[in-house]
Amino acid sequence: MLWVLLLLVAWGAAAVSCIRLCLVTAGAAQRQPCGPREHTPPELNLYETAFLAGGPHRVADLALVSMHLRRRLLLAHTGWATVVDPEGRDEVERTVIRAIGPGGQSRIAPIRASAAAADAVRTLADRLVAAGLAVPHGTRTTLESAVRSVRGAAVLVVALAVTAMLMPGQEADQAGLVASWFGLPLVLTLGCLAIARVENPPYSPWASPTGQRWLDSLPAPVHGADRDLLAAVAVRGVGAVQDPALRAALLSGPRS
Repeated sequence: MLWVLLLLVAWGAAAVSCIRLCLVTAGAAQRQPCGPREHTPPELNLYETAFLAGGPHRVADLALVSMHLRRRLLLAHTGWATVVDPEGRDEVERTVIRAIGPGGQSRIAPIRASAAAADAVRTLADRLVAAGLAVPHGTRTTLESAVRSVRGAAVLVVALAVTAMLMPGQEADQAGLVASWFGLPLVLTLGCLAIARVENPPYSPWASPTGQRWLDSLPAPVHGADRDLLAAVAVRGVGAVQDPALRAALLSGPRS
């Protein structure tokens, strides 16, 4: 009857992880605003839209593409960025130039990472959180951690079930009984993940419900003008870039 001990472990892992996910989801729902706040801006700039759609790294990508299109920066398909105009138009562009360094040339991947973690992007994020458009960092990471723990519990249940069924001395009819008992915590974890997916649709993890409604209301950009390309990059990311050389430059190196 050693399999009973394994079953208790499976039930414990499933119950604890599912309860934690339910509590985190309920707490996040209580903290989310029911509708737009009085001070919600009527229109967001492209940096703010990029953050809601893809987070700080999307903001860095947008700045790099914008500077490249305006000949302030040269992005090579080899993954290097070269400063052409050292005067940034805004704080995000100035952050990118500082990330490149005094030599005027650097790999794109570290530039992107440094710009995404800069104070200018954090200030932008704080402004969107205060307006009720972005999800606070702590809420987002806690929810992601809770979902991962439920997934881990589901994998653990399956592993324990296989171990219990393969233990020596098991009779043929008992294997079916063991599988059915382990099926209950597995159904619990999978059901909890399904409910969490319904309650938290696979939209942007950075935008609150109000921010997501803003993103959904944006018209589809018409290809042709630089402004339309920048809007597409803000909403859809580097995949919206049609120039293969520019896309290769932006996709070079590690990406989070």
